Amino acid sequence: MYHSVGDCSDDPYRITVTPERLERQLAWLHRRGLRGVSLRDLFAARARGEGRRLVGLTFDDGYVDFLTHALPVLRHWNCGATLFVLPGRLGGVNAWDPLGPRKPLLTADGIRRAAAEGVEIGSHGLTHVDLTRADDVTLKAEVADSRAQLAELIGAPVDGFCYPYGTIDRRAVTAVREAGYAYACAIDPGPLTGPHALPRLHIGQNDTAWRLHLKHKLHRLRRRPVKGV
Repeated sequence: MYHSVGDCSDDPYRITVTPERLERQLAWLHRRGLRGVSLRDLFAARARGEGRRLVGLTFDDGYVDFLTHALPVLRHWNCGATLFVLPGRLGGVNAWDPLGPRKPLLTADGIRRAAAEGVEIGSHGLTHVDLTRADDVTLKAEVADSRAQLAELIGAPVDGFCYPYGTIDRRAVTAVREAGYAYACAIDPGPLTGPHALPRLHIGQNDTAWRLHLKHKLHRLRRRPVKGV
């Protein structure tokens, strides 16, 4: 689970890695015979009985720096990724982060450019609200309407959803499933773990080779296995 790729000197939420750190992290995968791919490609490979050496890479929020900083590094290492974006904040900023700093979000053209480069586009909701606190009307808009808007924007189906803040409950998971998503990403969903509540591992600027090694080894001990994807 990544977010922003750029200058991390002012990063109170630890959502940013530098391009140089991302380069070293993807090199670490490469040295171990692993390759980063989109979740769509990961699930397709697993359905064929393959995918053992593949790692799903996700980037939340849809920052402009995905195109300028992340995508060139991904291309250098022949990696794919899934980019979760907010169609209700096209060309806006991360106003949901009160401590800042303000980071520009992709425009509609930027999202289409990422899709044209082979990046899987998924929904992060319309505006980045906590779905566990949303009323029924807001929940439907954030989940179902965002999927419809993105499908129209990129001219292709949108299979993946990512819960803002990683917060979920059964009501939110049900709404995502009923909206037609094939899968959805959380962070640590506990007993709700499944195709529509996938656990992810946060990767940050401090994740050096040794920390990546530990996270890779401990991940399978901390997470429940997910069947059906």
